Amino acid sequence: MKLTMTVIVLLLASLCKAHAQLSPPATANATIGGKKLSISYSAPSMRGRKIMGGLVPYGEWWRTGADSATMFRTEADLDIGGLKVPKGAYSIYTLPGAKEWQLIINKQTGQFGTEYDQKQDLGRVKMNLAQTPAPVEKFKIELLSTGGNKGLLKMTWERTEVSVPITVQ
Repeated sequence: MKLTMTVIVLLLASLCKAHAQLSPPATANATIGGKKLSISYSAPSMRGRKIMGGLVPYGEWWRTGADSATMFRTEADLDIGGLKVPKGAYSIYTLPGAKEWQLIINKQTGQFGTEYDQKQDLGRVKMNLAQTPAPVEKFKIELLSTGGNKGLLKMTWERTEVSVPITVQ
């Protein structure tokens, strides 16, 4: 009986660990204009699925990752694609489309990714949309310094790359 319980506990533990690894935690960090910016998210993988227009439907808001809402923190006031974003913490969502994407900066923080409240939106901005030369298996967010007080927020998955310029104010 004791051996059976030990085996069951070990099996359950390995199943929980395997599930947790399907969308492991990831971060993107950059220092732009001397100020730190960071994004914390869970990075799902394609695993043979159709992503854009499938798992990530067009025309509906997306949690932009998996599990908990994607968190964005900035030490400085920013201009993100024309949207004024005061220093602080936010959630990031996106509105994917076949021909256009929007980045959503939301004032609500700490929630699970499926708990989106549009009334908490600070604003939305159009993102630049491109196709990658090869499929990207794991969803990736990058914060890139492009010189001086300028940077880029970039997201890549499947054959889709979206980006938006960032300026530290």
